[in-house]
Amino acid sequence: MFLKRIIPYVLSFVFLGASIVYVSDTDKTPRSMPTEAVQAPVEKPLEEIRGVWVTYMTLDVEGEADKQAAFQSKIDTIISDMKGAGLNTMVVQVRPFCDAIYPSRYFPWSHILAGSQGADPGYDPLAYIVEQAHEQDIMVHAWINPYRISTKETPSQLSDDHPYRKNNDIGIEVNGNLYLDPSREDTIKLITDGVQEIVKSYAVDGIQFDDYFYPPDCGDFDAAAYESYCNSTESPLSISDFRKENVSRMIHSVYQAVHQTNNKVLFGVSPQGNLSNNEGLYADVVTWCAESGYLDYICPQIYFSLDNPALTFEDSLRDWLNMKKHDGLSLYIGIPAYKAGTDADSGTWLDNHDILKTELEITRENQCDGFMLYSYDSFHNEDNAEEVANVIKYLTE
Repeated sequence: MFLKRIIPYVLSFVFLGASIVYVSDTDKTPRSMPTEAVQAPVEKPLEEIRGVWVTYMTLDVEGEADKQAAFQSKIDTIISDMKGAGLNTMVVQVRPFCDAIYPSRYFPWSHILAGSQGADPGYDPLAYIVEQAHEQDIMVHAWINPYRISTKETPSQLSDDHPYRKNNDIGIEVNGNLYLDPSREDTIKLITDGVQEIVKSYAVDGIQFDDYFYPPDCGDFDAAAYESYCNSTESPLSISDFRKENVSRMIHSVYQAVHQTNNKVLFGVSPQGNLSNNEGLYADVVTWCAESGYLDYICPQIYFSLDNPALTFEDSLRDWLNMKKHDGLSLYIGIPAYKAGTDADSGTWLDNHDILKTELEITRENQCDGFMLYSYDSFHNEDNAEEVANVIKYLTE
């Protein structure tokens, strides 16, 4: 089984040889993909991206009597609030647990719609989101968690048509949570096919992956696959680079699928703002930013106050600004509206009431291509209210 699983890696390493390990300054193609596969980069958006993340928890209507009406009412309110705040991009979580808020060939219906995973809600929520948002000139980026199957309690039960229920080999369990196995070819294909399905079926403006890749503290679940790979090549990568390559191959595969389907759709990732934290998740954001063929945009979650003793907003931003970037890459900044007015970051969010506004000013002063606020719920949270009001005034004056 493991030998079959690793054959595609061996083939790509044989054909590409030393270019897998060493990439010249002029080589802008992914290290394990042929040159002819790379699409021309999509043009950068002309306007500043002013986005907000909408989580699956926000959209959950399990407890509502008329679930369709409740869902659509939520979307209408979100769009109205975004218009009033001067925002132009909704980043909405459409696939949180290898499930979907749209009819899919590959994934079951999400439990948030009808109360249990796999239950058909009787309408197409994503179609409604895209239609209503576009009527108000708001762009929609479909936000996906690519690997997560379930946490210890969510969803409470996987449906019979879930990919993991159909084939347990595709998943791994780490600390009581289930994930798709990043080392498998069928994982890459499933994720890629699922994204392509969205781009084919809906007029979305972007696809976004969040900051979860290899599960933290993942142990040695892929030891057999790695050993088989090592036995099949004269100059094997380290286990760390092997894992990075698995993720990077998935990212590139998705990038290709997006642009081969609709070259106007953006593909981006929102990694952790502390650059070093991405190493532990085997997310090679440095390569994704520097070389074409992976991403159209990067949106690091710089979820820190201006005076956070561990890492300040400006210090983290500087790291991302100083990174090498390919010509087509846009840099958006994730801003932590949810921390405003709380005792987070050693209480430094309580120092004053215009920290979010100041961070947006800094983002613009450094000529970033836009920002995204986490999350929409902050618009209706008492702790965050004063700072969010200051942001809205700043954006709409």
